[in-house]
Amino acid sequence: MTVWDDVVGQERVVAAFRAAAEAARAVVAARAGDGGQAPSARPTAPENADAAPAAVANVDTSAMTHAWLVTGPPGSGRSVAARAFAAALQCTGEIPGCGRCKSCREVMSGAHPDVVRMATEKLLITMDEVKTLIGQAQRRPWTGRWRVILVEDADRMAERTTNVLLKSIEEPPPQTVWILCTPSADDVLPTIRSRCRLVTLRIPPADAVAELLVRRDGADPDLAARAARASQSHIGLARHLATDAGAWERRRRLLLAPISLRSVGDAVLAAADLVDAAEEEAKTATAERDAAEKAALMRALGLEEGGRVPPSLRAQVRQLEEDQKRRARRARTDVLDRAMIDLLSFYRDVLAAQLGSDVEQVNIDLSDAVAQVAAATGQQQSLARISAIEECRGRLRSNAAPLLAVESLMVQLRPQA
Repeated sequence: MTVWDDVVGQERVVAAFRAAAEAARAVVAARAGDGGQAPSARPTAPENADAAPAAVANVDTSAMTHAWLVTGPPGSGRSVAARAFAAALQCTGEIPGCGRCKSCREVMSGAHPDVVRMATEKLLITMDEVKTLIGQAQRRPWTGRWRVILVEDADRMAERTTNVLLKSIEEPPPQTVWILCTPSADDVLPTIRSRCRLVTLRIPPADAVAELLVRRDGADPDLAARAARASQSHIGLARHLATDAGAWERRRRLLLAPISLRSVGDAVLAAADLVDAAEEEAKTATAERDAAEKAALMRALGLEEGGRVPPSLRAQVRQLEEDQKRRARRARTDVLDRAMIDLLSFYRDVLAAQLGSDVEQVNIDLSDAVAQVAAATGQQQSLARISAIEECRGRLRSNAAPLLAVESLMVQLRPQA
């Protein structure tokens, strides 16, 4: 088993990263001045420092660079591929990314001291967090070959924040590698994009996603195939459908709800139900972690859980609570966005039926409902509803009031609209 096993349907990307890891290993060997043999786990300077540039010059390093931009649609496995690449750079096995050596295991579990991972659960990465990353990028590796800075949500940085990164990405220390992950290359500034090597992931085939669910999560093969189809090969959503017993019923209620709307009042009630369900799911997902974080903070401050917090320490508790609120809002937005994607898949099937297309349906289990809506409405109505869903997604991402955004959508999805 290698670190690449979970990077499904991305053969070209895996080949590029493997070649880069091989070139990176050769660079480290040349720097160590050992004649190109496999280097030790920790890079060391050659005894003759003047000979190092000449040694590196004799190595084909074109496959490796100091900054990478990993892009791909949601659910394609950007973060998984980037983490696998980081493991391959640190790997001490015969073939980079062996998955068995100590370095590979540490990177994949998030415990390697030389791989710094930033994955925000807030709406935006702050300026202070970016400055901390830059400081960590300046350090030499402790035990590994490279200092790898992996930013999984680079698209969640404001323009001013991204500009702070520019100098560090343009001229990092010789043993530092930046890996930025975004849905699209357009999600970062052109100045950042021009200094990174672009690697683009595709939407993986549904059968590859199903195979991953069976192998990694122990899902039933039939359920895994159905989940991969319904999620449109979105690996995270497919896993959710394959492992959550109530996910299918919630999804079915969501997709059938617009069909039963008869008035604006019905639409408002349906919107409230959807937002309440999203908040409840987000609360369930974050409550246990929030409680553990607060308990840990209280212990660190020397306070009893549930006891009175002295005025001098209230700022730290308040900061934690604010961070948890932002994380809960992000979780709610993600749940609502997942619901929007499901609605898009339904009206995509409706439009395909209206056009007489022979493409496979996403929602096979709702074929009757798809046929009913396709027969009762026209292509223009389906296009208008798809546009309304996309507009709602944009509003949710722009921090609009969720209830108002979903109410507006449900009114437009009514059969009479």
